Amino acid sequence: MNPIRSVTIDLDGTLLDTVPDLAAAANAMLRELGRPEYDIDTIAGFIGRGIPKLVERCLPDLDADAVEQAQVVFRRHYAIENGRRSRLFPGVLEGLRALREAGLPMAVITNKAAAFTEPLLVATQLASWFEFAVSGDSLPHKKPHPAQLLHACERMGTSPAENLHIGDSHHDAVAARAAGCPVFIVPYGYNEGEDVQGIDCDAIVTSLVEAARRIASADFRRIA
Repeated sequence: MNPIRSVTIDLDGTLLDTVPDLAAAANAMLRELGRPEYDIDTIAGFIGRGIPKLVERCLPDLDADAVEQAQVVFRRHYAIENGRRSRLFPGVLEGLRALREAGLPMAVITNKAAAFTEPLLVATQLASWFEFAVSGDSLPHKKPHPAQLLHACERMGTSPAENLHIGDSHHDAVAARAAGCPVFIVPYGYNEGEDVQGIDCDAIVTSLVEAARRIASADFRRIA
């Protein structure tokens, strides 16, 4: 393995538990549309490929035009709820501190729209840890396409092989593999309700703290 010189990290499900905010906005949308609400666990299973997919899964019987209109309603509610209830997962701050102390520049890679990414990072006091964020609408493509990771590596001046990506889902792993980045997966995120054990990754790590430790020891090959 090449030495790691930069780190990219997924947002929802890896750094932050954002389900409470997303569920609040989704149910507010459903109420406004006269639809029955979902419990928070069901909505957690809908998360993984951005707002369009979340809204589509909340309203599976609507056609594409109606789903697009519903997204406008969701975004209006999410602008209010974004960051109100989101919480850092255990070990995130400690892991970020260890990565910074190792001299590694870090960037956020998320399928969340930029209009919500930056306010969320500020509201949760995460913004200062990262060089920048690449959101789902920052480029023509988003995860599982490798474009966001390749763009981040270029901005940080590292090759993909020198950049570790940390995420919580199959899409993170597919994007990283396509970009040529090593990838760690955390088991506590969303992954659209699926178990992470079958994901093709370099390691499943319990937290960002373990990720930082493995970088320091160059222990990439052993799957947790």
